[in-house]
Amino acid sequence: MKPTEKLGEAVAPDGTVLTLLRHDGAYSIRVSGVELMSTRRHHSEDRLAELVCAPLAGVAGARVLIGGLGLGFTLREALRLLPADAHVVVAELLDEVIAWNRNPEWPLAADALADPRVELRHADVAELLREGRGSYDGIMLDVDNGAEAMTSAGNASLYGRGGVRLAADALRRGGRVAWWSAGDDRTFEALLRRAKLVLEIDRPRVHAGSGARHTIYVAMVP
Repeated sequence: MKPTEKLGEAVAPDGTVLTLLRHDGAYSIRVSGVELMSTRRHHSEDRLAELVCAPLAGVAGARVLIGGLGLGFTLREALRLLPADAHVVVAELLDEVIAWNRNPEWPLAADALADPRVELRHADVAELLREGRGSYDGIMLDVDNGAEAMTSAGNASLYGRGGVRLAADALRRGGRVAWWSAGDDRTFEALLRRAKLVLEIDRPRVHAGSGARHTIYVAMVP
């Protein structure tokens, strides 16, 4: 039986510990034994980028924001879909997560982060939303497991009324914002509908065509 290797730890602002693990060639990030993401199960992270970025493939100078670097799969898919003159801002709160992805010894996101279209910001994505009012064609938020935050209690604010308004206000006309969630959240869905946003809900599997389903909420300002 192949061993599981502990490669590193990161501590969120509220003290939550994230652990980077490697097992049989696959990498994962866990909190209290619960897997947040894995290099073997990332179809829904790919789908998050597809829902936001595919409609922007023909938009000159498209500007998008990704909240949460994770293991780089949303970023990689966004770069595949967006035009050569796009600008992709990635907000990541934890230094360690950035370092893990930049480590050339691990097959994570070092090559994607080196793409000239990418601007990596070591910051809370909420700060960038406040700074960027009306400046993004697309926003992808995958900072936690959903409204019931696991990695940092502060992340839950992005799924509240103020966070929804903050994201909507950061969009350009015709833009879209998507929130990743581990599962359906009826309270969050109701909040989005009360905000009078045009809402689409997608439920991709963890693997293309198989496995459990995650939920992606995509909203547009009418």
